[in-house]
Amino acid sequence: MSAPALDTAGEQPWADSPIQLVTTPQYETKKTDIFTTGATHMALLHNAILRGYNSIYQQAPHVKPGDKYDFIGYALTWHKFVATHHDDEEATLFPKVEEVLGDKGVWAATHQEHEAFLGGLAEFATYLRGVENKATEFSGEKLVQIMDGFREPFAAHFHSEIATIAGLASHPNAPKPGSPEEAQASATFKSWGKSTVTKAGTLDVVPFFLLNLDGTAEEGTWAGWPPIPAPIKWGLVNVAGAYHARRWKFSSCAGGRPRKLYAAQ
Repeated sequence: MSAPALDTAGEQPWADSPIQLVTTPQYETKKTDIFTTGATHMALLHNAILRGYNSIYQQAPHVKPGDKYDFIGYALTWHKFVATHHDDEEATLFPKVEEVLGDKGVWAATHQEHEAFLGGLAEFATYLRGVENKATEFSGEKLVQIMDGFREPFAAHFHSEIATIAGLASHPNAPKPGSPEEAQASATFKSWGKSTVTKAGTLDVVPFFLLNLDGTAEEGTWAGWPPIPAPIKWGLVNVAGAYHARRWKFSSCAGGRPRKLYAAQ
């Protein structure tokens, strides 16, 4: 299986709307402290999720009958990506950052933001699972209606969390530059970032993630992110991704570049 054919997005709607993508803090501020760096890497992950949302939203009303089953699988992969991302933050990342800062309250607003969209996210999955084995009953208009129901709190959170993480650099207990505590905090972000997508699913979430990464964004600053050797990245898309190959025609990118949305053409 090869990646979806490269086709530069043009005048047609693409995966940068209806939810606006996140500007990375490092690109915006040029700061390099551990929290700005951690927020930047989280923003890149969030943008893959947001492109996923947008690609589903833009294509859902236009999916042809013969493609409905594959599109449902693509959308359910997105849901799995978001759900595992949320769970891993709550169970692993957030407690570790609280420990580094000695502050149990730093994620109070973030927890509330999560709660604001989880109901709509669950409705999204329930609807898709209900039509998964009777794909002819799938309605793109119905799915868009469900997505509109949680779009505002979902978008707000995926932007706000980046600002929250970057803002931890000014926390009174933020590790001092060059200190062992800073090295430990940096290792925490790196370790979590490396594992969170992989453990979500090598055969589905990982290809979805890689095929919704735009390496041309922000003047190509992040073209080499994540730092995966090219042969391994190729294998994750073309070998591991072969298991659900028919889903990936709906992806927003290929080879780290934007492509026209398959169903919206």
